[in-house]
Amino acid sequence: MRQKILVVDDDEKITSLLRRSLAFEGYEVTTAANGLEGLKAMLAADPDLVVLDVMMPHVDGWEVCRRIREGGSAVPVLMLTAKDEIKDRVKGLDTGADDYLVKPFALEELLARVRALLRRKSDKSEKGSAQLAFEDLVLDLDSREAIRAGRAFDLTSKEFDLLHLFMQNPRRVLMRETIMEKIWGYDYSGESNVLEVYIAMLRQKTEEGGARRLIQTVRGTGYVLKGENG
Repeated sequence: MRQKILVVDDDEKITSLLRRSLAFEGYEVTTAANGLEGLKAMLAADPDLVVLDVMMPHVDGWEVCRRIREGGSAVPVLMLTAKDEIKDRVKGLDTGADDYLVKPFALEELLARVRALLRRKSDKSEKGSAQLAFEDLVLDLDSREAIRAGRAFDLTSKEFDLLHLFMQNPRRVLMRETIMEKIWGYDYSGESNVLEVYIAMLRQKTEEGGARRLIQTVRGTGYVLKGENG
């Protein structure tokens, strides 16, 4: 069965290009010309991945992504934005996006990111009830929810992937390049601070209420999950 991709963009040239290119790659493609149409298409098409433009009339991409997540869907979302500013990236990540690409983009890069997101989605098909625990932090692999000291909090798809990786490798220093490869599936070539943004978001959630830091920075190398006593 072909994987289904929903493209939501008010630029007809871009939707036409992506429809043809993604179909050529073997995907089943549905398009929507604005945010409202995109939300309706989400219900009708049940896509495996959403390519979502940020700047659209009436309902923008940030709002569409927020509503998708509020509806309980963990479908991977790749956001397209004309703004290459940190605050805009963070806003997109905060609404639940998994990745972003700045316009104008190279088609080959977009296809690579689509493949990476879909590959990670298929790799997450863990069956049965399972949890990972480190000190007072618990990660539920079924509900994709984290609990620390009895306080539950939700994670975006990419936040879950990142915390999952740390909790599979407690007390092991993970190099930045290794994290990028395992979580994003391709090389950002050091051009982006997306990893730092996600680390900051995870720390904010795991340290809420004054909880001590578990995700430690190893200067010049990467990050490690460890407690006060190692």
